[in-house]
Amino acid sequence: MKFGQVENPDEVDFKIPPDHPDTKRVLAKSKKQDFKLFVGCAKWNKTDLKNFYPKGVKDELGYYASHFNSVELNATFYKRYWEKQYTAWREGVPDGFLFFPKLPQGITHFSRLKDVGEKVDQFAENSAFLKEKLGVPFMQMHNNFDPKDFERVEAFIEYWKQFDRPIAMEFRMTNWYNDPEIATRLYGLMESNGITNVLVDTAGRRDLMHMRMTTPVPFVRWVGANHASDKDRLDEWIARIVKWKKAGLSELHFFIHQNVEKESPLLSAYFIEKLNKKIGTKVKIPETLA
Repeated sequence: MKFGQVENPDEVDFKIPPDHPDTKRVLAKSKKQDFKLFVGCAKWNKTDLKNFYPKGVKDELGYYASHFNSVELNATFYKRYWEKQYTAWREGVPDGFLFFPKLPQGITHFSRLKDVGEKVDQFAENSAFLKEKLGVPFMQMHNNFDPKDFERVEAFIEYWKQFDRPIAMEFRMTNWYNDPEIATRLYGLMESNGITNVLVDTAGRRDLMHMRMTTPVPFVRWVGANHASDKDRLDEWIARIVKWKKAGLSELHFFIHQNVEKESPLLSAYFIEKLNKKIGTKVKIPETLA
């Protein structure tokens, strides 16, 4: 994941900003249930996940799912898949595993949410074949998608209601967050419609660390900088999650990337092991070769 990559991570202030003032109020809406923790990588192929697959593994998804309980399904961003493929994915993983599919670029980047009803229908209908293994679909808007097109966001959210399923949205243009009037309008729209505001932690875009939840189920996309600071950054996230859990957090979706995918499984194992110890979860710790 090259987004937010910098030449010298030593010059970056990685400190997590304070929570938005509305955090406690949003977390108070959490379901009363045993804590659910889903941690995964962005992909499951051998090319990207270094130091993970032993020699001779042919069923990469099956092996991945025997170690992780979730994955970002980025493949759906680039290509349309049909019932047969979604069914194969669903049947290829154990009970309790969740896929978090990314909405196609045809919706978010090419059409930019304009007149996308047919494309949204196709994605919703096909991804539904994941059935009980469908996590929260997420959409990532282009870096230059501007608040001047706010009406498109409103129209999309209104259209999505018919599917009666959650969704997470990631906006990357700074104006969505640093313009108080626009931010208030966006957050209000998302919260009132149960749309999760994705939190992105990457080196070169610290402006995206808005720390504003719009649902009580955070969706965090964390990007390591291939730097010695990566584990320290995860430690800080663990401390923040402990704080959230005390405030009522009952479910978390956390996905670990790197600018250059070399240690995502290793960092995931580190994160899960430490979080298990801190909050008492029993999520399996992935085995790595390193």
